[in-house]
Amino acid sequence: MNFLALLRVCFQALSRNKMRTALTMLGVIIGVAAVVSMVGITTGARSSVRTQISSLGDNVLLIFSGSTSRVGARTAWGSRNNLTIEDVEAIRTQCPSVRAVSPAIRQSAQLVYANQNWNSMTLGVWPELIDIRRYEIASGRMFNETDMRGSAKVCVVGRTVIDNLFQGNDPVGSTIRILRLPFEVIGTLAPKGQAAMGQDQDDVVLIPFTTSAKKFRGGDTRVSMIFGSAQGGALLEQAQEEISEILRARHRIGPKDDDDFIIRTQADISQAVESSSQTMTILLGSVALVSLIVGGIGIMNIMLVSVTERTREIGVRMAVGARQRDILWQFLLEAVLLSAFGGILGIGLGVAVSATISKFAGWPSEVSPIAALLALGFASIVGIFFGFYPARKASLLDPIEALRYE
Repeated sequence: MNFLALLRVCFQALSRNKMRTALTMLGVIIGVAAVVSMVGITTGARSSVRTQISSLGDNVLLIFSGSTSRVGARTAWGSRNNLTIEDVEAIRTQCPSVRAVSPAIRQSAQLVYANQNWNSMTLGVWPELIDIRRYEIASGRMFNETDMRGSAKVCVVGRTVIDNLFQGNDPVGSTIRILRLPFEVIGTLAPKGQAAMGQDQDDVVLIPFTTSAKKFRGGDTRVSMIFGSAQGGALLEQAQEEISEILRARHRIGPKDDDDFIIRTQADISQAVESSSQTMTILLGSVALVSLIVGGIGIMNIMLVSVTERTREIGVRMAVGARQRDILWQFLLEAVLLSAFGGILGIGLGVAVSATISKFAGWPSEVSPIAALLALGFASIVGIFFGFYPARKASLLDPIEALRYE
């Protein structure tokens, strides 16, 4: 029996019980759809996270003061408040691998403009922060060294602040009140979107570091955190080591003592996010694999029923010259067709599910053709694996006994 004739016989056999054939394929359809949609969503999420991490800036290092421990209770990073402006100057002048650095005084503040108000994060920083974080000035200008020396009450605001205080209008030249003090808006920041950890990078107000220290802290120049940028990606780890050595020396930390500061880089953040993403991928992949195995078991079950139902037909085929391998290939091909068609429909369903989730849930999705082909190939392998036993059983039937079967 040639392949085309065998294929025609298989289609005829499967079309006799259309409902049973459809229900048999359902397990494979769900399994492949789960694989395709899972890969699409996780790939899109990873791409989105990489974009968010890159939006932090160019080879950025974040230095936080350490945590404190009171009556056995440990507080969060930054609570120790032991980083100073002198530490920043030391990093700037003594770390050859560091391209730029800026201190930051972080403070939540209520903003007021006319009859509108909004609570946002203020950052008292050096002008270098624009370069470190790769912020773009959408309108107006960034404050400069003259503003720093004069502790000028000027500020640069992000998109979220503009939307909530100014209803989206350009605020340059307007005066807002920050903690009851008037500040002139001299510039606006181009939108950056969410950070990798979910923070809104546009909900920020930048003010000169000296202004923040004098007006809000009474001249206290201790910093909440330090932003730094390495000379290049290859020097990121070296810059981290140089900063660590300088801060340990300045803070008189012994060789066996723990650091009283924490340094985080984009690589650390990326690694943490990738680890979480891999865990989720393994979890979803396991669910999809189970679905495919259940679908394969369904194919085996139906094929065994089909062999029993068609025992007399098998006997007739053998009586007119069909060989064992012809019977084996016939039933094996039926199983492969079930899984392959289920895989094709599953790919379509998976693409539709990914697009739907991306549209309504706001999750990014990138369906990979390679992943779709791999899912289809795996579905076909499932068909071969679970279809072989019923096909083998059919091919080993005794023709005489098969003809007598009622």
